[in-house]
Amino acid sequence: MDKTSIKNFAIWARNKLIADIGYKASLMGITEDGISEALSQSTISTEFYDIGTDKPFAISTNQIKQRKRLVEVIRKKEADTDYKTAYKYIIEEVAYTWFNRLIAIRFMEVNDYLPSRMRVLSSVSGKHEPDIVTNPFVAELELGDDDKEKINTYKSDNNIDELFNLLFIKQCNALNTILPALFEKTDDYTELLLNLSVIDRDGVVYKLVTDIAEDDFNIEKGGQVEIIGWLYQYYNSEPKAAAFAKKGKISKEEIPAVTQLFTPDWIVRYMVENSLGRLWVEGHTDEELKANWKYYLEEATQEAEVERQLTEIRKEYAKLSPEDIKIIDPCVGSGHILVYAFDVLIQIYESAGYSTRDAAKYILEHNIYGLDIDDRAFQLAYFAIMMKARQYNRRILNGEYKPNIYSIKESNGINREHLNYLGSGCSEDERNKALEQIVTLLDTFKDAKEYGSILNVEKFDAELLEKFISQSEPDGQISMHTVGIEETVQEIRQIIAVGKMLSDKYHTVVTNPPYMGGSNMNTRLNEFIKKNYADYKSDFFSTFIVHASDMTIPNGFCGFFTPYVWMFIQSYEKLRQYLYTESTIETLIQFEYSAFEEATVPVCTFTFRNSHIANRKGNYIRLVDFRGGMEVQRKKTLEAIGNHECGFYYEQSTDNFGKIPGSPVAYWVPENLFKIYESSVQLGNIMPVKKGLTTADNEKFLRLWFEVIASSLNLKWFRTHKGGEYRKWYGNDENVINWEDNGKELKLFHNSVIRNEAFYFHRCITWNDISSLKTGFRFVDGKSISNASGPSIYDDSDKLFYILGLCNSKVVEFIFTITCPTIHFEVGRIAELPVLYQNCNDIKYIVTLVKEALELSKLEWNSFELSRKFSSHPCIISKDILHNKIDNDDHTTSFAKINTENEGEYIEYNYRVWKAKCNEYFKKIKKIEEELNRIFIDIYGLQDELNADVADKDITVHRIFDTKEDVLESMKGSNYVRTKRDEVISLLSYAVGCMFGRYSLDVEGLAYAGGEWDDSKYISFKPDSDNIIPITDEEYLDDDIVTRLCTWLKVVYGESTIEANLDFIADALGGKGNTSREIIRNYFLNDFFKDHCSTYSVTGSGKRPIYWLFDAGKQNGFKALIYLHRYNADTIGNLRIDYLHLLQRIYESESKRMQSTLDSAKSPREVALASKRKEKLQKQLKECHEYDEKIAHLALSRIELDLDDGVKVNYRKIQTDRDGKFYDVLADSKNIMSKEK
Repeated sequence: MDKTSIKNFAIWARNKLIADIGYKASLMGITEDGISEALSQSTISTEFYDIGTDKPFAISTNQIKQRKRLVEVIRKKEADTDYKTAYKYIIEEVAYTWFNRLIAIRFMEVNDYLPSRMRVLSSVSGKHEPDIVTNPFVAELELGDDDKEKINTYKSDNNIDELFNLLFIKQCNALNTILPALFEKTDDYTELLLNLSVIDRDGVVYKLVTDIAEDDFNIEKGGQVEIIGWLYQYYNSEPKAAAFAKKGKISKEEIPAVTQLFTPDWIVRYMVENSLGRLWVEGHTDEELKANWKYYLEEATQEAEVERQLTEIRKEYAKLSPEDIKIIDPCVGSGHILVYAFDVLIQIYESAGYSTRDAAKYILEHNIYGLDIDDRAFQLAYFAIMMKARQYNRRILNGEYKPNIYSIKESNGINREHLNYLGSGCSEDERNKALEQIVTLLDTFKDAKEYGSILNVEKFDAELLEKFISQSEPDGQISMHTVGIEETVQEIRQIIAVGKMLSDKYHTVVTNPPYMGGSNMNTRLNEFIKKNYADYKSDFFSTFIVHASDMTIPNGFCGFFTPYVWMFIQSYEKLRQYLYTESTIETLIQFEYSAFEEATVPVCTFTFRNSHIANRKGNYIRLVDFRGGMEVQRKKTLEAIGNHECGFYYEQSTDNFGKIPGSPVAYWVPENLFKIYESSVQLGNIMPVKKGLTTADNEKFLRLWFEVIASSLNLKWFRTHKGGEYRKWYGNDENVINWEDNGKELKLFHNSVIRNEAFYFHRCITWNDISSLKTGFRFVDGKSISNASGPSIYDDSDKLFYILGLCNSKVVEFIFTITCPTIHFEVGRIAELPVLYQNCNDIKYIVTLVKEALELSKLEWNSFELSRKFSSHPCIISKDILHNKIDNDDHTTSFAKINTENEGEYIEYNYRVWKAKCNEYFKKIKKIEEELNRIFIDIYGLQDELNADVADKDITVHRIFDTKEDVLESMKGSNYVRTKRDEVISLLSYAVGCMFGRYSLDVEGLAYAGGEWDDSKYISFKPDSDNIIPITDEEYLDDDIVTRLCTWLKVVYGESTIEANLDFIADALGGKGNTSREIIRNYFLNDFFKDHCSTYSVTGSGKRPIYWLFDAGKQNGFKALIYLHRYNADTIGNLRIDYLHLLQRIYESESKRMQSTLDSAKSPREVALASKRKEKLQKQLKECHEYDEKIAHLALSRIELDLDDGVKVNYRKIQTDRDGKFYDVLADSKNIMSKEK
């Protein structure tokens, strides 16, 4: 099945139908903006509407009545919402009505199910014109004389589209006899708005026939009714995306789209076979029957007492006949689950001796039930099941059979006054009882489409209510009070039918329930769930699980396809307890996190018995390690079913799950870990595990430490730990928080939450509470405040280091697969970690190892600019370590060019030393981590489950390789891989820092980050005097960035090695240029700022550059860097006068020189070169003039910046003049600056 074609068609067809139907409505004065009255020249029989042309659009007789009904329907809907919403809803309703009918007729014609056996949308011969258009009088349609006359006229006039529309409506009306729920009589506004074409190759009919392969509809060639489900899902995909993208709650009208998700066929088979199938074969042993079910899981090996209980239950199952069984899908969607249930029931009936033809009838009458809030889903489910019945019984489409499938209706619009005129043939007692029950029922179904099948319907006497509504006042007594009573009776009849289904009990409930968290629910739905399902309110699907259990008989079966968060997350703990105590999980398949591409959440599928059998083991299949989508998951499921020794099949009793705090569905946990939980102490009982504060506005209260003035650190801005990238032991220390005056402003801020303040500035371990991979635990030295996303474990003793080692071990990583399998590592789950501490003989050794790992991680972290403790670039090596031996692994390096007398003056040598040091950090930490793993695995007795090895990619200190091609396979996927180019970029960043005075060659660490300037810090190398460093594409200025770099290199490494060092830098950078200086110049021109933004970017915070690039545009006419912390109100003015205007004069002069060259040129080559350069100079000059106009406004505004505002605010502020107008003069403004308020 080509799902891509199906998806493309469904999405396109929806938009096309809506557009065409909307256009047809607009011709009659009905648009999104309102409803127009007919023009004054209209009469009773003809109405005219202004369409902006000389000739108005006219409708007559029946069309006038249809339009009137359309207006009534829109106005009625408008009463519940607003006009625009009502209009869109009705147009959408008409569109999906015709979409459903088109799909149904296409399916029926391909499978030769149409009564006339004549194709309506296509031709058997393959010609473009449908057979029904070619032979309209052979189609067995009811045609009056007027119809025949129109047909002949259309044919003679070759008016194919009008002819097709007439015949298509006639065919739909004819199908009303055999499929009334889908093909309702269309003598209403839906017919009025029909606007199809068979001529148009961009029309819905043509594309339906040509874009989707016919075999996808043909059940004899592999096509299935399943295609209807995929069409329905994809038809809804845009409304679903739009509903989730908007701000605010999901409305009643949007619920069907946002909660609709088609269930893959093999998962449907698994659920039905292990619920409905199990129900039957446990009471009627039939190996031949089970052989048909590929996804059926045989009973796990049970203890004797469990077997005894199961034997008694099976005796009850044995009493069932096929006609007794009732299965319901309360969220039926397009009917996929019930369609396969039909197949299984056919097999059950046949095994019991029934004929296939009789079985199909009985299944419709007795076995299958379905409900949905979505009318379009109901129509498709109804159709799908009737088509499945037709597959087994050719005579089923005779109008006598109707499946027990319903769309849930609301009682909101029912005229209750009509109740006074019903029940005329009932006794007084019957009437009073019926009235009481009907009023209760109508109250229950108020806003029913909000709640769907989770409505709790009290038992009522359906026969009595049917009698009551069937007997109204005798003919002749109709009054103004009884107008519309027939419609009221029909609406109540539907509610009675749905109410009966919801109040009945079923042997099996199987469904894919809606997924929608409480935060997306509208007020009514939220309050309803809180009132009726308070313990299970986390998500819509969890309420369905509990309600399905209520709908099921004791020892019946339920099957579900849901997100798997309920298995582990704390907010679903009561749901787990319900399933452990009120039911028995029979089977469960947990899928790989992103396997189901149709959903945005990780999913599982499971079945449970609706009673608890103590110690009964269920069957579990764990597919979390197998990537590749649902087809891979399907194959692995079959592998596990066929081979229980596969390594991912488990048998476990839910009674064990309660031994682990939080009671996760920990089916793969070895027995000894359950014992560990029973014998250990929880971490939270040893030391405090606390969540940090929430600012409610991180943009206002948080900064990265390098944004603010250095002197304000620890006065206004204090360290705060809040997660960051995956890193163990030490680091991610970039954030600061406004805690001035003990957090006074933050404490007063609306919605901020100051948690556990007594623990602030205490020594702790922190971790990322949300991580898409693993989470790393890091030491914090006690000078920091915990943020909510960086919770903490507190202790002042060496126990803290023991816990740090444990938390970064494979033991805890394994435990997290049980307690934190999603991306959330909650405080509660960390506090519940089992700690074996008192019985450990290796405590001192562990603490020593952890401290060593911590120190290595700290040294490595502090070697990079983003560390507060960064002192100098590691490729500037002090004399006392120059002769340290380089790592023997680095045997590929040749030092032929390097003079060993002054090797420290070569960047290449220093790079090799630094590379070797990083490799040493890496190897030492890996060795420590593996030793800690060995110790903790022994302590916890998990030798059979775990090994001590740590993958190279999981070590969280950097490892350096010369090129990307040199990166070892074992390091692929690591965030801690750097190359020679990265180190050279880092060195250039440090050099620029020295040029601006942020760093000095004479002092360690920060030399200047705002405040008072101190010239005495800069002896060896003087920073730029005016805080402006130009970047030019040619060597026009004697103080541009390349010239300054050369000066800096000479000071740092010596004049004799300048060319070798420039060559090394250029070789590492790569890029265009004929000389090293050209390559470096092009790097600064094109890539430096981008790399700087990448360096000064922290996970969750975005780009926060401290060197800002004034950039005139793509011609590179003007570029200059400034240092944020040295900026003042004169900086832009100086930049404009001293640099921009100077460059303009240079370009003018050079342009004139090129013209002189052209005037005196003697060869074509000279002419070509001079012409090209002059053209470039002219473009640069033009760009500078345009840039100057913008810069002038800002220079005159003399803008002041406050470093406390941070980069994002100041990046906008510096580009906004005193009149509030924004001028885009800095590079990458859109991605750096704050959003405009």
